[in-house]
Amino acid sequence: MGWLWAIIVGFVLGLLAKAILPGKQHSPLWLTTVFGIIGGVIGNSLAAGFGIDETKGIDWGRHALQLAAAVVVVAIGDMLYTAVKGKKQVRRT
Repeated sequence: MGWLWAIIVGFVLGLLAKAILPGKQHSPLWLTTVFGIIGGVIGNSLAAGFGIDETKGIDWGRHALQLAAAVVVVAIGDMLYTAVKGKKQVRRT
């Protein structure tokens, strides 16, 4: 069940990160989900480092760190995806 939640949360985080970033991102939906999962893991690690991973009620701080990390990961990942995809297109032409 943990993997299912990781995929669902990664999907939501990836979509939110894409919505926050300006401009159009060219990475496919499955890759955005992977970026969201990675951002969620990084955000959880940061929250644990700050001591806010387990609080009473809703963990707003942890969720904010997950979203911030997902935005960074989606931005960097999309740049890498575009660079790799662009190189492949140049070789075909």
